[in-house]
Amino acid sequence: MIKNPELKQQICIIGCGWLGLPLAKLFLKNGTQIKGSTTSERKLAALKSYGIIPFILELTSEGVSGNLEFGLSDCDTLILNIPPGFRKNPNDDYVSKLKSMIPFVEASTVKNIIFISSTSVYDDGFPFPLINENNPTSTASKSALQLVAAEQLFLENSNFNTTVIRFAGLFGKDRHPAKYLSGKSNLKNGKAPVNLIHLDDCISIIENIIEQNCWNTVFNASTTPHPNKSTYYTAVCKRLHIPLPHFDTTSESKGKIIDGSKLARVLGYEFKVVLE
Repeated sequence: MIKNPELKQQICIIGCGWLGLPLAKLFLKNGTQIKGSTTSERKLAALKSYGIIPFILELTSEGVSGNLEFGLSDCDTLILNIPPGFRKNPNDDYVSKLKSMIPFVEASTVKNIIFISSTSVYDDGFPFPLINENNPTSTASKSALQLVAAEQLFLENSNFNTTVIRFAGLFGKDRHPAKYLSGKSNLKNGKAPVNLIHLDDCISIIENIIEQNCWNTVFNASTTPHPNKSTYYTAVCKRLHIPLPHFDTTSESKGKIIDGSKLARVLGYEFKVVLE
């Protein structure tokens, strides 16, 4: 399906939160017009103050609520940044929510989609497997099955191009998994490798994909190196001057090493932030 080639560059970001908002700010700084969604009426003014054209959108089990048609109008690139939220709502039907968007996207000017996914689609193991984009995804995890099915909704649709980015654990600014682990005891998998990616790299990878027109593929995105969890998170908590985590060292650890080297091979990408 050929969309309007005369369309001025305009991007729609679904989900202007921890990742979506700074991403929007970068594109705005570069002169790109941005539309951005929020689920809250009270956040509309804040988004508008940054120069974002805001609109309300909420995906429910009943379908799309809000003005998605307006959000997609005149846009050629859509960035789908909708966290599944399985920890809070393990029985949520994530796939159906995203499926309800498809007719709106098909009817719009959108040519290209970036789908933000997660490396949680891969199983842990022992010894720790090196995971690239060709590795099979989990068939045991319900959340992984839903996430992969959601990816396929867009990858398999010939009406637009889709690139999926499977991000490792996110950190940056005031967000770090070490804060969640701080002070806890009897933590499992202390010898497992750490797989993380900094906010700056998330934003830069998305920017590179769009600039280089790299579509219809999947990328794993995790920085290097991959120290074990016990050593790394203990060191981070020391640096932050917060209570140290304590790991159970008597039980076997399960984990994986996420291989993000495809980003370098295909995009020539070099990570901005590495783990120390």
